[in-house]
Amino acid sequence: MRRNRDNGLHIVTLLIIILSAITSLVGLLYTTEGNVFNFVNQYGDMVKIYGDGLYAHDSYFMAPIFRGTDFTIIFVAIPILIISLILDIRRKGLKNRILLTSVISVFTYYSASIAFGVTYNILHLVYIALFSSSFFGLIIAINSIDKCELKKNIGDKLPLKGIYVFLTITGISLIVAWLPDIIKSLVLDRSLELIEIYTTQITYVLDMGIIAPTALICLFQLKKQKGIGYVLLPLLLTLCSVIGVMLPIQTVFQIKAGISLPIGAIITKSVTFIILALFAVYLNVKFFRNIKCFK
Repeated sequence: MRRNRDNGLHIVTLLIIILSAITSLVGLLYTTEGNVFNFVNQYGDMVKIYGDGLYAHDSYFMAPIFRGTDFTIIFVAIPILIISLILDIRRKGLKNRILLTSVISVFTYYSASIAFGVTYNILHLVYIALFSSSFFGLIIAINSIDKCELKKNIGDKLPLKGIYVFLTITGISLIVAWLPDIIKSLVLDRSLELIEIYTTQITYVLDMGIIAPTALICLFQLKKQKGIGYVLLPLLLTLCSVIGVMLPIQTVFQIKAGISLPIGAIITKSVTFIILALFAVYLNVKFFRNIKCFK
């Protein structure tokens, strides 16, 4: 029964690798040789549209962000997922399974972002398949981890105080980073400042609606010494680590596209997340080193 479950997870992971390779490679390399054009959105604002490639109908501001994400997925996330899959196949241990689960969580976040955030294009069915594979793969992976065994095999050198601080800051900072934009739009009785051609900001939904609450739930579960807390922790740390790599790459793609970014926005958003990512990497290394069980 366990072997069948493992085989199912490995097949789903392979599917995630294939689908994400398609979405990211096409997003990064495909071109229609189109040109930038202007468009009046549903709120009467003039929006510059990218006009080329997979993101031809996305805004000129967001398309480079999507392409920066594609670059990160190809050169960072997919290689890590491949390595995690190979390790889990070769040695079915608790540490390798947690690593694989953590990396799958990155693809769940990524696939949700593109499935709900990118303007409809030729890869829409691939987006749906990737989101479905990542979402259910994450559920299967989490369910395959013995929470009691994990709790028993966490070493006593885990920097819990640092982890508590990190989770608290993460949960609060994600809300603080995005909530003012929403409050401002409500006070001014208009749409979000960078809503452009979109109906919502999927990043706000994922960060404030899922990631921030998960960080706080993880915090409370760890303080109660519940096994699920030790499962959620590496998922959050791995996701924050990859996002910390992704943000500067996205910024480079935007600057390369000639987009002027306010220094204030870069400091309050990008730099904050990069600093959190550095702490996440440190804590993640500490976490995996403190897992005593290898079988």
